Formats: sequence, C-alpha cells, structure tokens
Amino acid sequence: MKIIVFVLGIFLSTALYAETRYITDQLEITLRSGESTKHQILRMLRSGTAVEVLETNPDTGYSRVRTSSGLEGWVITRYLDKTPSARQRLAEAEKKLAALEARNRQFDQNVSSLSKEKGSLQSQIRKLTQENQELSAELTRIKKTSASALALDNENKALKIKLRKLEADYQMTQEENAALKDRTARDWFMVGAGVILLGMGIGLVIPKIRWRKKSNWSSL
Repeated sequence: MKIIVFVLGIFLSTALYAETRYITDQLEITLRSGESTKHQILRMLRSGTAVEVLETNPDTGYSRVRTSSGLEGWVITRYLDKTPSARQRLAEAEKKLAALEARNRQFDQNVSSLSKEKGSLQSQIRKLTQENQELSAELTRIKKTSASALALDNENKALKIKLRKLEADYQMTQEENAALKDRTARDWFMVGAGVILLGMGIGLVIPKIRWRKKSNWSSL
C-alpha cells in the first residue's frame, strides 16, 4: 500500500512540475573572412537575414555571400536556406493575420453600417410606397373630379347653346308677335274704315229710298 502511495506521489509531483517548452529558432551564424573557423569573424548574422550567395565551395562547406549593406564574407553553407526562417515566416503570417483581422473588423463595421443603411432604406421604401399609394389615390380622385368637371363643363356648354337657341326663338317669336299685332291693327283699321264707308253709303242711300217712296205715294 505504501508503495502505491509513493508511486502516486511521484506521478502527481511530476505532473505538477511538468510544463511545455518550445525550441527557439533564434540563431546567429558567423560571417568570417575565410572558409574556416580560424578566420576572423566579420559579423554575426541573425536567422532570417537575407544574403546574396556569390559562390559555394562544396569541399569546405562554406559559401561566400554579400549582405544588404555590401559586406562580403564566408558562412557555413548548411545554414543557408532558400526560404525565410520559421520565425520570420511566423512574423509575416502574424502581420497578415493582423491585417486580415483588421480587414475583418472593417468588414464587420461595413456590414453593420450596410445593415443600418438597409434598415433605413427599407423604412424609406415603406414611406415612399405609402406616399405613392396616397398620391395614386389623390390622382384617382383628381381624375374623377376632372371628369365630373369636364362633364359639367360640357353640360354647361350644351345648356348655353340651348339657351342661345331659346333666346333666338324667343326673339323671333317677339318679332312675329309684333308683326302680327301690326297686321291685326291694320286689319281692324281697314274693317273700321269699311264700316264707316258702309255707314256713309247707307246714310246716303236710305234718304233716297224714302224720297222715292214719298213720290210714289204722292202720285197715287
């Protein structure tokens, strides 16, 4: 039993003190004046430093390189790689990731802004739709009113034409009545004159008739 407890204690203590670590890729190589470790060190080059390879000696395992500042020297060939270091690639990836995250945040902001604009546009569309419906109803009412007004105007014009015709007929009737009155007056005047003349004729004839009768009676 004690052995089991001891083993468990060792296991637990190991688990408590165990931690994860990573191998660093931080590396510096020497830039020497010649192709051996005996030559003078001109500069220490950190990992990820870009150099131009001028020549390579497979026998010594060294390559002559030139730095961006123009300094030339020899480095161990196996430390040269065609791709940047993992640390440099990680830094570039982190930069890209940060840029992508910034773009993503900007995209989210744009989406949020567009969503707000969409809501505002939808509200404006609903308002414009309602105004359009109101204007359509108003236009329909105006058309009906205009049609009624046009019908009334046409009816008014027809009534005016009828009125002018009635006025013309009335005027003609008045003229005919006046002419009839004149003719009637003339007829009555002629009748009166005829009666007078007839009376005068009778007045002249009757005395002669009486005188003849007296003459006849006298001869008897």
